[in-house]
Amino acid sequence: MSKITTSLKRNVRRIIICNLAVILVVLSSTDSANAQSDWAATLYTGRITDAELGETAIGEFKFEDAYFVSLGLMRRLYTYRHYFNLELEGQVKKFFGNQDYWDFELIGYIRWLPFPWDRYIETSFAAGAGLSYATSVPEIEAKNYDQSARFLGALSFEFTFALPTIPEWSLVAGIIHHRSGADGTFSGVRGASNGIGMGVRYKF
Repeated sequence: MSKITTSLKRNVRRIIICNLAVILVVLSSTDSANAQSDWAATLYTGRITDAELGETAIGEFKFEDAYFVSLGLMRRLYTYRHYFNLELEGQVKKFFGNQDYWDFELIGYIRWLPFPWDRYIETSFAAGAGLSYATSVPEIEAKNYDQSARFLGALSFEFTFALPTIPEWSLVAGIIHHRSGADGTFSGVRGASNGIGMGVRYKF
């Protein structure tokens, strides 16, 4: 079992390093015109669940008495034809209710763009991975798991929906907020917290 865990940790580290390398290469090749035009601000709110990531994603959970509000600033780094974007987002979250702290996240996304019904509702799906720093150890994480930490990995998943007539505004739905120790890669933590929410985004 220890060999499997060690191998998993190495693979997770390699994935993170590869993602960071891709982001650095894309940043170095992005022209100034794209850098000035491909920004978005997102405001959303959500609530923490009592379930793990997979259960939260399929709706098998109960809500904890813990909420959050998030403000994010996103930049499109690269687009491959009309198929997908690479994006980078910084987020600031404020948690309240049964846990009270601030969370700062930096997440890299890959966003799938084409859907068959885009002429009616422009739709995208994004999955991201990055880092999360909490100003204190979240109380619900400490309650549900033997270990937690202020600095952990982060995952995020979302759908966006926009009317073709006003594409700069979009509804961001099904947002899943996930803090994770990546099976012990971060501070030996093997569990963390999950939340789900929705909000609005403005591109500028």
